[in-house]
Amino acid sequence: MIVSIASGKGGTGKTTVALLLAAARPGATVVDCDVEEPNCHLFLQPAYEEERQVTVMRPGFDTERCNGCGRCAQVCLFNALAITGDKALLFDELCHGCGGCILACPQKAVGETAKPIGAIRAGTATHNSPGTRLVDGLLDVGTPTATPLIKAMKESLPATGDIVVDCPPGTACSMVAAVAGSDYCLLVTEPTPFGLHDLGLALGVVKILGIRAGVVINKSDGGAWDAAVADWCTQENVAVVGRIPHSEAFARGYSEGRISPEYMDVARALWGQVCQGGGGR
Repeated sequence: MIVSIASGKGGTGKTTVALLLAAARPGATVVDCDVEEPNCHLFLQPAYEEERQVTVMRPGFDTERCNGCGRCAQVCLFNALAITGDKALLFDELCHGCGGCILACPQKAVGETAKPIGAIRAGTATHNSPGTRLVDGLLDVGTPTATPLIKAMKESLPATGDIVVDCPPGTACSMVAAVAGSDYCLLVTEPTPFGLHDLGLALGVVKILGIRAGVVINKSDGGAWDAAVADWCTQENVAVVGRIPHSEAFARGYSEGRISPEYMDVARALWGQVCQGGGGR
């Protein structure tokens, strides 16, 4: 089963939930798809056994053949190409590697070159939940989009077993790429106005993808906004499948890289809800 952990904003506790779930499910694989700032390794301290570079294809131009006809720029939907004089100019940050320019060029002057965008690492945890498998990615600094790296990570996952995907924050393309293909999505929120607002955005994405979902309220304190989140979930017909109570002791341990067993019963209950469908849409 593939369970993704997502939210509409950062700092709600996605990594907390992902690590708790992994600790409660021996043999699970954790996939840290927050490739711009991965942090699961800080807690699991894996012994990395493999690392490989990921590349994307970018157009390369034969300046002898190119006559500046402009056909490549005309077919580019992302405005990544322009004609200056009689030569093509590539804006690499805008290119999506679709290959349209290669097909369109009547002079056969456009080819492909591989450009590194980051690396994928895999290893076995030595801390907090020893034996847990961790797959994470590191996006190269300055790379404008994380989606190709996330897709490459997911293509390398095992075909069997439980997989916990720690998604990037927000609702942009990288989050969609990480959530896509999940059997279930746990949406982590906090009992605040911002948390509720962005939970609505994340739920909207999950509905479009057609993935069953449930909500986890982190830092639950039983206050007015806690109740407001629960009421909103009832209106949206999505279940609150778990609550993680606010705990200063847990936060202190977390800041030191320790996942306290304090909420292991909550994590096991979450797995139970997920396996039963969790009352999600």
